[in-house]
Amino acid sequence: MPNQFDAVSITKKANVHYEGHSISHVIELEDGTKKTLGVILPTEKALTFKTHVSERIEIISGKCSVQIGDDPDTKVYSSGESFNVPENSKFKIITDEVIDYVCHLE
Repeated sequence: MPNQFDAVSITKKANVHYEGHSISHVIELEDGTKKTLGVILPTEKALTFKTHVSERIEIISGKCSVQIGDDPDTKVYSSGESFNVPENSKFKIITDEVIDYVCHLE
């Protein structure tokens, strides 16, 4: 996987959620593909995010526990791994370290 995205448009205003525990920026590639680049800071409570389109979350650094949709199981994802969330669903994420991620809006 590439370490950078070239020739992109970046939305200047950050998306800030959960009192600053989740911060991201939307980027758009030349082909119209959109992604968000962001960080999730350590938190004691799981953060819940809803999806409108299917998303693939790529963990760049850190480790987190994720619960997708109504699945009762929680799985751990680390640097270099990713997970998929269907459209019109949700996921819960919790971490005790800084998570650097790319969300591929698919």
